[in-house]
Amino acid sequence: MIEKVNQHAHCHMCGNVIPISETLCSKECKDKYQNMVKRRKMFVYLMYAIIFFIIALFFVQNIF
Repeated sequence: MIEKVNQHAHCHMCGNVIPISETLCSKECKDKYQNMVKRRKMFVYLMYAIIFFIIALFFVQNIF
């Protein structure tokens, strides 16, 4: 009674079953993925800017 399941993958965004050679199932999921990547990049850049600002502020306070 054990069924053999063919090799497959799941969409990274919605979890639908897709062929093993693909990572996303539809244009909608691809668009969502691209938006997520853009938001993550902006968040990383924002974190770098905040860290730079804090370090610069620390150095300016120590000079005066």
